[in-house]
Amino acid sequence: ARLPQPSRKPTHQPAFLLSTMSSSKPTSALRNCSTFRTRFPTGQVHEDDIARLIIVASPTLPKSMGALHPAGSLYEKPLNLAKTAAHHDDFSNAMRDHGATVLNVVDILTMDADVDLKERVKLEQLAMECLTYRIDSDAVNTQAKKKQKLAPGAAASKAATKGLKKSDSGVGLSKSEVEYYVGDDYKRIVIKEMSHRQLADVILTSPTVTLHESFRDTGLTATYAFDPATNIVFCRDQQITTCRGVVMSYLASAQRNPEVRIMRFCLEKVGVNVIGAIADPGRLEGGDFIPAGKDLCLLGIGMRSNAEAAFQMMRNDWYGTRRVAVVKDELEKSQDRMHLDTVFNIISSKCVLMLEEMIGEASPTRRVVDEYVFDPAAAPDPITGRYRLLRSDVEFSAYIQAEGYTIIPVSGPEQLEYGCNGLNMGGGRLIAVNETVARRVAQTEAFEGSVRYLDFSGVTAMYGAAHCATQVVCRQPKEAAE
Repeated sequence: ARLPQPSRKPTHQPAFLLSTMSSSKPTSALRNCSTFRTRFPTGQVHEDDIARLIIVASPTLPKSMGALHPAGSLYEKPLNLAKTAAHHDDFSNAMRDHGATVLNVVDILTMDADVDLKERVKLEQLAMECLTYRIDSDAVNTQAKKKQKLAPGAAASKAATKGLKKSDSGVGLSKSEVEYYVGDDYKRIVIKEMSHRQLADVILTSPTVTLHESFRDTGLTATYAFDPATNIVFCRDQQITTCRGVVMSYLASAQRNPEVRIMRFCLEKVGVNVIGAIADPGRLEGGDFIPAGKDLCLLGIGMRSNAEAAFQMMRNDWYGTRRVAVVKDELEKSQDRMHLDTVFNIISSKCVLMLEEMIGEASPTRRVVDEYVFDPAAAPDPITGRYRLLRSDVEFSAYIQAEGYTIIPVSGPEQLEYGCNGLNMGGGRLIAVNETVARRVAQTEAFEGSVRYLDFSGVTAMYGAAHCATQVVCRQPKEAAE
């Protein structure tokens, strides 16, 4: 049975309007976090298992900020925010059509906050951590200079000294008053009065309020800076979901690492089992992880994820599979092919998509595989735990074919248009975002599933597609679903 879902009516509004600062009501009818904790066990064994619970992050206020300078926000192209919102809505509804429960980060943040004070307090605490107050470091010097101009010579010195003794903070208020206005006590009062959606906006934009002297009115004026989660819509990367549970990432881009805290809050709120987190100097991004059954999973390393993260996963036995294929990108490391899921995807039990130009030993951009095997009787190795390297530098396409898959090739131009980055809803039910590749899949005799094509160009402008924009935290084995 499917749980109640938010309305399927598309909003198709610009992202900045979706923030709904004017309302404290959540955007959906979702209620009761415990429902998700009991209905959806965390984990995915195979990319072709049935997707049951999927986390997404719709384009809201941070996207409006990121659109002001796309290159500085790690986007590929300028954005039409209304188009982005519409395409994201269509994609969410397509996943629901396949029977999945789709939860939105903003809805999870605010879920139950109006009926459970405990959830409201947790939301307020996260907002407290994301909101920064500070005093202008030049305030004291500025005040002294102003007072010297008003009273030249000795009189100025006396006036300035008198003023600073009364208010050495430099903002026309006493030092204790300024400390109060930049302190947690005042911030807590401010946070307490905010609506649930205001708190979500604070969490997603991480504001810094800098106070300056004004010498009138309240004695203070402020300037505002923000560190918005401009890429949280790609909620694949902040974590990976293995058959054991969720492992939180350490992202290669420092700009994106605050997203990990937000996602962990949301995942734990709905009962997702977070089993660990990658530590520095490890780097792990979810687009590099693909589960391929009880026996095997794949982790790409290269431009974003690194070997240290792969080994941390082994030492802690977070993969949960007998074999781990570490897919190494040593020859290319291109922004357009930053993750494994941009050049490879398992779309059914028998078929995969793969970038054609990296296939074969002669390819100058080939990927190679180091395969590690778990040995429960082995003494733990300080690097790889109980995993042992079985073979190394196996050409990737040969490795995949030996696993019994048919490779459906994707050309370079098609890959740049996200031909590999569809989402398998399980049982070979593919949601594709490149029509040419979708048609090729449909015409492939070995492919026994279904293909649904969606225009996702409003989202791909931000350097990602359907696989990037989802975190599947619960997949049900096909035999159980049947």
